[in-house]
Amino acid sequence: MTTVVSQEILDALTDVDMPKLPPEVASSEAIRCAGVEVPVYRAGCVVVGSGAAGLRAAVEMKRRGDDVVIISQSAWGGTSACSGSDKQTLHTANTADQGDNYKAMARAIRSGGAMDEDTAYAEAVGSSRMMASLQFLGLPLPQDPLGGTLRYQTDHDEVGRATSCGPRTSRLMVKVLAEEAIRLAVPFYNQTTAVKILTEGEGAGRRVVGMLVMRAGDRAEANPLGIVVFVSDVIVLAAGGPGELYRDSVYPNGCFGSLGLALEAGVELVNLTESQFGIGTRREGFPWNLSGTYVQAIPHIYSVDADGVEHHFLAQYYRTTQELVSNVFRKGYQWPFHATRMLDFGSSLVDLAISSETAAGRRVFMDFNRNPLPVPGDQPFSLERLDEDVRLYLGKAGAGQEMPIDRLKQMNPLAIELYRRYKIDIAADPLEFAVNNQHMNGGIMVDTWGRSNLAGCYAVGEAAGTHGVTRPGGAALNAGQVFGTRAAEHISASGRAKRAATGDMSAIAEAGIAELLAALRAESPLTVKSIRSGVQARMSEKAGIICDRESVAQALIEARKLNADIRAGGVAYGRAAEAVRGVQWRHMALASEAVLSALDFFIRNGGGSRGARAICDPEGESLPHARTGPLEEFRFRTEREEDRGEQIVARLDGDEIRLSKRANRALDETARSFFERDWPAWLTGRIYDLGTGE
Repeated sequence: MTTVVSQEILDALTDVDMPKLPPEVASSEAIRCAGVEVPVYRAGCVVVGSGAAGLRAAVEMKRRGDDVVIISQSAWGGTSACSGSDKQTLHTANTADQGDNYKAMARAIRSGGAMDEDTAYAEAVGSSRMMASLQFLGLPLPQDPLGGTLRYQTDHDEVGRATSCGPRTSRLMVKVLAEEAIRLAVPFYNQTTAVKILTEGEGAGRRVVGMLVMRAGDRAEANPLGIVVFVSDVIVLAAGGPGELYRDSVYPNGCFGSLGLALEAGVELVNLTESQFGIGTRREGFPWNLSGTYVQAIPHIYSVDADGVEHHFLAQYYRTTQELVSNVFRKGYQWPFHATRMLDFGSSLVDLAISSETAAGRRVFMDFNRNPLPVPGDQPFSLERLDEDVRLYLGKAGAGQEMPIDRLKQMNPLAIELYRRYKIDIAADPLEFAVNNQHMNGGIMVDTWGRSNLAGCYAVGEAAGTHGVTRPGGAALNAGQVFGTRAAEHISASGRAKRAATGDMSAIAEAGIAELLAALRAESPLTVKSIRSGVQARMSEKAGIICDRESVAQALIEARKLNADIRAGGVAYGRAAEAVRGVQWRHMALASEAVLSALDFFIRNGGGSRGARAICDPEGESLPHARTGPLEEFRFRTEREEDRGEQIVARLDGDEIRLSKRANRALDETARSFFERDWPAWLTGRIYDLGTGE
């Protein structure tokens, strides 16, 4: 029986209004540094970022009596507040049917390799607590009549641990967490961009003492750029991923992350070779992932050349109509590109074909008012001629309607409503899309409490490099909640954030501001526009889903030259707002060099294709085939088993990116806890592994 969902319900899950920010607390002191009158704010901990992970960290610290503030470049404007998909997934332990096994779940989370085993277990065992607490705050996760959470299968998920509130799951998470942060009176500072981490000490004794930011609200005649000092011994980097790194990106505009900021402060990064790419609409219009029911409705996919001629290009890749449409369907739960799925006429041939059409200058569309055209010489499309897994799924979903748009309405009417909110009616018009960068799996290297190698600096959410080569869909949302909580627990246990920092920062702030101003030069030939264009084109064209040794090496040479030019001549700016972007693009150029350095290191040392990228090589062992024959241009190296057990670490040493390897941290699955033996470690705080400086 089909249940009609009212427009009121659809609206509530699609149009998610965010809470109004509380009034900001003004600075009560100022110092004069480098000729600038600089306001000073003090806190026990500064959380950088107002997404789901940062909000979780702030809420948990505040609950524990810590002095914490949140700074945000644009509150409710980041990835977790603005991104989604047809039914955006939260991946947690299965609370329906027969429950779950946390160790099995951890093995699934880390199954792609290059992931710490203890981290995977922490994410698995922490997921039930995170989901329950989100439900307590009001997150409307769906249930059956007896209270079991409704579940489905997502990418890299063989069990079915996925659940969803609809297309706006992460925005709803941000909403309920923001409401809680406001209720707890956590101070917010909006339009506040972190530009430099301030430290003192040398070597292993270096520690965080504060942060330089730029704030529109603090611009004045004596401080035209709005430079501000936040004095704090603890920071949590939760500013998301480097969305601006790629031209072809599904991130919201203005997502810079904090990789360059962290590198400049001596923070080590890990797994920068690992990203996630998939089909979606670009951010020039409405950036959105086209996973799940968008493709499971099996729309017609075609390209249009410069003369307006349509091309049924997927028919060049698949041997039969049934094979073609079944693999289009599988993009629903095999959404990320994966090199091995190009083999044996798998679903990632769809990504390769789309990417090739885009590279040839053709625009690609999906049309929900047309069923797929047949492969030449084969039978026409029919719901009776589908692979068994596809036929069973559509049958269970009641999606036997004649046209794709009606199948989509049956499976997920919210998917249609969402685009209508942005003046795109996929029920009437074809939808343009491409293969885009969607997620950075690597990031700041942290331990199981979210600690980086820099004392006092933590990282959570996409800023943290906790993921391996692959991850189940929705695992990132869960990881941000788990590590936001764990970082807060550790900070609170250390006692360092119980009250606002009181130290004199004048000398350190003076040096930091002088460095910042020296890098911004009105007369520089390097503009934000030119840096952005060069970085994004280089990353999209040379470090996307298809890579090769020569192209990556050349891209790295160009990236190094750009950073040398920035160091020598600075970045130009006109208005004060452009100065902020100038700093962010300096950071992004550095992050780009770090990613390319890691990728070049991996390829030069024999690394093969895995996860997001196919490493093409004329001597590669794997050869994709299409209906028209072998695709020699895309012959690629296979993954080496030994690479799965280690991670590439990147750090900035002077002006150079230094690279090394480390083994994945292990988890002894045979170890068992014992209450009376282990309880004292909890009672005394020994579980937090606090160092002498903590």
